[in-house]
Amino acid sequence: MRPLTLLAVAGITLALAACGNTVEQRVGGAAVGAGTGAVVAGPVGAVVGGAAGAVTAPTVVRATRRSTRY
Repeated sequence: MRPLTLLAVAGITLALAACGNTVEQRVGGAAVGAGTGAVVAGPVGAVVGGAAGAVTAPTVVRATRRSTRY
């Protein structure tokens, strides 16, 4: 992976991670999304997956917590 591409992915991930109160969830979602996207579609998939993971992570965590309560 090129250093410039890696730097861009890291910058986008950090920018998206700081977009709300749920920073831990967003960072985790971005990391999982970027990893999955990289496996499926390479560098472009990593960027798109990271963005999608960061945006949807709080919703997924809330739904998971709701469904596991007794």
